[in-house]
Parts: sequence; structure tokens; C-alpha cells
Amino acid sequence: MFFVALLASVATLTISHFFFTGGSPPAKTFIQAGSLDSPPATLARYMTQLPTTLPDFTLVAEMTVNSVVHIRTTYERKSSVYDDYFGFPDPFREFFFGPRRREQSQPIVASGSGVIVSQDGYIITNNHVVAEANTVEVTLNDNRIFEARIIGTDPTTDLALIKIEQTGLPFITFGDSDEARVGEWVLAVGNPFNLTSTVTAGIISAKGRNINILGGNTAIESFIQTDAAVNRGNSGGALVNTHGELIGINAAIASQTGSFTGYSFAIPSNIAKKVLADLLEFGQVQRGMLGIQIRELNSREAEELGMTTFRGAYVTGVDEASAGQAAGLKEGDLIVGIGNTPIRNISELIETVGRRRPGDEVTVRYIRDGRERETRAKLRNVYGEYSMVTPDQTSVDERLGASFEAVSADELKRLNISQGVRVVNVTRNGLFRNAGIRDGFIITQIDRQAVGSPQELTRIIAGKSGGILIEGVYPNGQRAYYGLGIK
Repeated sequence: MFFVALLASVATLTISHFFFTGGSPPAKTFIQAGSLDSPPATLARYMTQLPTTLPDFTLVAEMTVNSVVHIRTTYERKSSVYDDYFGFPDPFREFFFGPRRREQSQPIVASGSGVIVSQDGYIITNNHVVAEANTVEVTLNDNRIFEARIIGTDPTTDLALIKIEQTGLPFITFGDSDEARVGEWVLAVGNPFNLTSTVTAGIISAKGRNINILGGNTAIESFIQTDAAVNRGNSGGALVNTHGELIGINAAIASQTGSFTGYSFAIPSNIAKKVLADLLEFGQVQRGMLGIQIRELNSREAEELGMTTFRGAYVTGVDEASAGQAAGLKEGDLIVGIGNTPIRNISELIETVGRRRPGDEVTVRYIRDGRERETRAKLRNVYGEYSMVTPDQTSVDERLGASFEAVSADELKRLNISQGVRVVNVTRNGLFRNAGIRDGFIITQIDRQAVGSPQELTRIIAGKSGGILIEGVYPNGQRAYYGLGIK
């Protein structure tokens, strides 16, 4: 037994030496070779380019917090657009206790944030923060309170401009949102609960996001997506870069609960700057339009269409008497650039064209039959004209609670009608919505008068009061009749 035990010990030592010493290097060999003690040469070179300290946002925060305000609004009834962005019902409370009752005699209070953009008191915020408000109150970061008046609103971008009568205010300068890069550090500055301004940090997660919250064919959705924490009261606050420049207006979050879950969206500053200029000069936004219908392609769809390129905006239709038709654009064209700006998706096209005014000329680069071409397009307004939109036209839209656009000849033929005007951007509490008229409805007659263009509709409605009869058809062919009263 002794010799058997000795023999087994010798065999064990031999096998151990072969497998753990001769057959494969021990862990110590790896450490000595540098795999754990020091990174490989390529990784070492890369690490020398990384910052040795964490980013410091103290200076940027000091530059911006005093330029962000708290906005308190009161309503006879709650704004119809507020819940679309940050107000979500509480299903558990309603399940156990029933729908929450609101006393209509008591004013309803809502709040948000805003950004001072001039020393004399102009403030940019979201349209849904101040829409339909009876009073607007602004609290500065030093707790001074001012009554504000609404200069103008733009539901198609969810932006609004308000003003307080004060000078010498701290303000944030506009940055170039086109230069913002994915992965770049940003700060979200807001004044959500009137507790003075708060700052959260994150990075730009994506650009040109379309999340389909504004509705309507004329809406501009090309959001900057960030992971900086944004909650309900931050709506209308500032998104700033590390230079303290305004590159976005915080507008919405993606959440099933109404609280931040990692995704927030801001309106690019270049859009906000254009809206600000229009509201100051014209009292309303002037938007140039190509008058085309577009969608995106994926690689499989492009292959089926015999196209080698799929990044861009694919034209699915061209309106009659539109800028696109005059420029020679056709169904099946793939728009890949406006001037020197490359177009990779429909959000980029809508944003780029939406920064122009009616009458502006742009160079459109597009692919047809496998070859890139260029054409010049003179943009028109929503009514198909080169001129700026007049207050009369806008007042009709506001009275009815909707916007209107021309209908293509192909759709008129498909629906077997000779004329019509399409309804878009129906507001939640407007006359059209209350009467049951929905987006996409094509008005053919008002009080038995034919309606063939948005201009004709404006002319007819401008002289109307009392009850009117509206006739038309939906895109699915369903005919409908609506009666409503206008003042």
C-alpha cells in the first residue's frame, strides 16, 4: 500500500507539471506579459487622448440658470394640448376612486419653464405651456414675479414667444443646433416647480427624431433626443451645450408614466430662432413649403424600386400648383439634399425647408433613374402663394381650430370630386373638433359654395357668422356633413 501511494503521488506530480507548467502558462505569465498590468499599445495610445477628469459643468450652470424662468398659467379650463406632452392620467386612481372631478368655477393652474433670449424680456417657451391660457405669470430665478403677454404661438413647432416688461435681464445666446453632435455633453436647465432653476446633465442620444406628437402634415418634428433628466415642469426650458449656448428648447419625454424614463426631446435652436424672428416681424410664423408628400425608404424597398440609394426623402406625391410641381419634382424622386445640406430622412427635409419663408428659392438635389439631378424651387406658403400669410388667413384658421391645404389632382380624381381643401392640424378644443371634423377631411362645399383652394375657404369664412353647413369627404371615400356656428 505504501508503494502504491508513492507511485500515485509521483504520477500526480508528473501530470500536474505537464498540464499546468509545461502545457499552458500560469496566470502570472499573463500579468508579466502586460495583459492585465498595462493595456496593449493601441489601447494605451487611445487612453492618452481621454480626459483624465470628469466633466465640470459648474461654469455653464452659473451662466444659464438665471436665464431660465418658471411660468405659471391659469385657465378657465385646462389647456387642451398640455396633456399631450406631460400630463398622463392615473389609471390606478381612476380605477379605484373613479374619474377625478374638477370644479369648473375654480381656475386651473399649470406650469412650465421658459428661456430668456433678450435683455428686454422676450422669453421662448413651448406652445403647450401657454396655449389657451387666460393669464401668464413669470417668476425669475431671483424670485421676482411679472405678468407676461403672449406675443405669438406656433403649434406646428410647439413654440411660443412671451414678453415681460423688464430690462437688463440675463439671457442665453443661441447656438447652432446643426453643429451639435451625437455623444456631446448637454445640460437641461429648467424651473419646474418654482424652486429656482435646476440643472441635469446628459448627452445627445440622437438628432432628427420624429415622435409624432404634433400632428398634421405641416408640423415640424426634428427633435434632439437626450438622456438628460427632464420632467413635466421642465417643458419650455433650455438645452445648452458646454459653451452655455442654447441648442434646444425642451419639449417632451417618452414615458408611460409621465415621469422621466431615459428619453427627452428638445426642439432645435435653429428652428426656435426662425420662429422667434417671424413672430417678432410678422406676428405669426411664415413657412415655405415644397408641396410634396414624402416618406422614408429602407434598403429592401429601395432594391424593389430598382434604386441603389435609400437615404433621403422619397416623393410619393406632388401637389397641384405647388413649388415642387413648378420645380419639376415627380413621384418616385429621392431628395438627398437642399442646397449644401444633406438630407438623410424626412425629418431633416421638413426641418431644412421649414426654416425658409414663402418666396425663398432653394436648390433641390434628388435622384431619378439612378442619376443625381438638381432643380430650383421657389417655396410657397400653406395657401399655395409666394406671399407672406396675412392675419386674415390666420384668424380664419384660429376661428375654426384647424389649418388647410390644397388637394392633389390625383386624389381628387380618386375620390371622384372636382374640388376640395384638406383639413389638417385640428386643435383639441376648436370648432372643428367640437363638431366632429377630423384631420384629413376634404371640404368640398360651405353653404353650397364650392371650395377649391385654401384662399377660397378664407374668403368664404371671412364673411360668415352664425350657422354654416360644411360638406365633404374623407380619404376613405366616406361623405360627411357638419353644421357649426361661428362668431
